[in-house]
Amino acid sequence: MKYISTRGNAPVLSFEEAMLAGLARDGGLYLPETIPQMATADITAMEGLSYEDIALRVIKPFVGQSFSEAELIDSISLAYAGFGHSSRAPLVQLGPNHHLLELFHGPTLAFKDFAMQLIGQLFQRALKRRGEKVTIVGATSGDTGSAAIEAFKGLDTANVFILFPKGRVSEVQRRQMTTPKETNVNAIAMEGTFDTCQAMLKDMFNDFEFRDGVRLAGVNSINWARVLAQVVYYFSSAVALGAPRQKVSFTVPTGNFGDIFAGYIAKRMGLPIDRLIIAANHNNILHRAITTGRYDTNTVTPTITPSMDIQVSSNFERALFEAYDRDGETVTKLMCELKKGGFGIDKKALLSLQNDFDSGWATEESTRMTIKQIYDSNSEVLCPHSAVGVKVANENLGHTPMITLATAHPAKFPDAVKASMGKLPKLPIGLADLFDRPERLTDMPDDLPLMKSLIRERIKL
Repeated sequence: MKYISTRGNAPVLSFEEAMLAGLARDGGLYLPETIPQMATADITAMEGLSYEDIALRVIKPFVGQSFSEAELIDSISLAYAGFGHSSRAPLVQLGPNHHLLELFHGPTLAFKDFAMQLIGQLFQRALKRRGEKVTIVGATSGDTGSAAIEAFKGLDTANVFILFPKGRVSEVQRRQMTTPKETNVNAIAMEGTFDTCQAMLKDMFNDFEFRDGVRLAGVNSINWARVLAQVVYYFSSAVALGAPRQKVSFTVPTGNFGDIFAGYIAKRMGLPIDRLIIAANHNNILHRAITTGRYDTNTVTPTITPSMDIQVSSNFERALFEAYDRDGETVTKLMCELKKGGFGIDKKALLSLQNDFDSGWATEESTRMTIKQIYDSNSEVLCPHSAVGVKVANENLGHTPMITLATAHPAKFPDAVKASMGKLPKLPIGLADLFDRPERLTDMPDDLPLMKSLIRERIKL
């Protein structure tokens, strides 16, 4: 299995090489040359299997010769051993034909754990084999950072620097990043928004002298391995509701488009998905793009769903690449236009996107109302991001079973949840002392040379 860049002008890499590279050297994102197919019998055979067994069957075709089956089995087992639910990603019924997929039973209480815990294991195995050490730099709107730190803390193959927008993540999210004691991880509070952090990350990757000098690697959802790991729970949940005999639909709260793009990959592999519905918050760039054909960035408005406070959704580039029949030259032109504020999607590509994705969005008021309504009717406590998903899903229910992704534990956003339903969600036992732990973080301006200097000073290669 080989991997190509969405911009068509970067070396073709193996799975391991693409994973370790993160961003392609032409600025694009890696995708497999071909999408492996699963026969109906293969999907049927997943019925009754453990999450780990399903993960092996989904991931293995994408890996090629990079990891043996034994290495994958061991990595997958270690990745999910610390999850707080034996099903890893259990389903909870909210109402007729509507189920919630709980993706918050990992160590940092967010869906990012499914990918990051596995990436940590694969990185460690690959780098040990190579005798190498890397510098991982990630940008986060809240959950990716804590998941990356949890996955890589204490590992001797990586130094980790996580950039997050100062004052724009929840208290719990921040403390999950700033309280680990391990010295190989660094939490960086940056002035600006998530888009500011993400832009700096891409600038560092595009500075090849710096990139090669510090052996830069990325674990944001720009990393294909992140997306791949998330494909698994689409299969596990769909099979639990009767796939492949029964089609299912998914509603996905999304900002950076990685989680719902994983659903697109699952559908391309053969999983009978009826509808993939984008659920956006007030910063509804993806909804606007899908419905109008214009991708025009606006000022980011802070909301109670900070992980979705995004105007530049990196993984949308992968969807554009597919919609434009894998024309890297066109994608490159669109990304250049994006730097100037936005671009238009031509009619054929827009129809392709609309064929693959539906969309909706939630206001702040409707998000709060959904949290209260679900608690009053089901005693189920939703995080604000999951509430956005439930609100949009409820507007799109039909004959096909709907699965809404619950992307984070409500305790990660206590203020927003309490304000919505009048009750403060409790942190799980393992994080009960989170607010008593000392913090360790660095405040930084939006200054690329200064950031590169800081990283050079702190790395231990």
